[in-house]
Amino acid sequence: MAEKLVALKVDVDTYAGTRDGVPRLVEDLARCGAKATFYFSMGPDNTGKTLRRIFTRKGFLKKALRSGAPGAYGIKTMLYGTLLPAPMIAETCPEVLRATERAGHEVGIHCWDHVKWHDYLPWFPKHLTAMELGKASALYQDILGHRAITTAAPGWTVSGDSLEVQDAMGLAFCSDGRGTHPFYPVMNGRRFRTLQIPTTLPTADEILGENGITPDNIHEFYLDSLHDGLNVLTIHAEMEGNAIRPSFIRLLECFQAAGIHCIPLGEAARLISAAPACELAMGEFPGRAGLVAVQGGVVP
Repeated sequence: MAEKLVALKVDVDTYAGTRDGVPRLVEDLARCGAKATFYFSMGPDNTGKTLRRIFTRKGFLKKALRSGAPGAYGIKTMLYGTLLPAPMIAETCPEVLRATERAGHEVGIHCWDHVKWHDYLPWFPKHLTAMELGKASALYQDILGHRAITTAAPGWTVSGDSLEVQDAMGLAFCSDGRGTHPFYPVMNGRRFRTLQIPTTLPTADEILGENGITPDNIHEFYLDSLHDGLNVLTIHAEMEGNAIRPSFIRLLECFQAAGIHCIPLGEAARLISAAPACELAMGEFPGRAGLVAVQGGVVP
């Protein structure tokens, strides 16, 4: 795999991102001949509850303001689950999921309740972890008529129990962490059998406003950051499908002009002949407030 490949992972966190951002991204990807894996939040949009992170996560407010998140997500979304009732995302927008799959993209599960998983997974009893993924999986199958083959954890937040539940679901692969290359996870001495394809490039909200990176030149950063072989870029329907859409279109056009193929994660997984077992642990990561799952060293 000597040529540069970009596996595109689209995290869809909110109702507005599903309703508005995803159709725009599907249109933009089609224009540039690119494919992606879309991970949908299936249950309630409780984005308003993220405001408590201002008090519980060091650097959260600074990161949100630097990256322009409040503008990207919108005032109404920032009130869902608090002053406004939380809309049920996939139940309200089932045709968006179907249209995304019909357009030739891969569709996976992000979660049931994004905020609940991201903020409280470490304290979930195993049955609650299984219940969250089970509810998402059941609705996914109702909407698309087949079971999901991949999931991606909200906020790159995992536990030994969540990895065990994923194994039990018989998934083809997951994309739960940050790292450098595909691997089989080992967490706290427990080995798991579902292939992980980690995000290898920083996300827009991690780098915007840092080191002179702006929406006008972020595409240049990404082009300079690609290495030979597989690169995995996570984008967000609420950012690249809304607030910085022109930036993402510019990046897609640059990829197309350079002959760099954008593929779904499933296609990347099929290109992998062997992968090592590696440590996976929650740790700090540049540009993020709070801990994320980070790939570690190879385990014999």
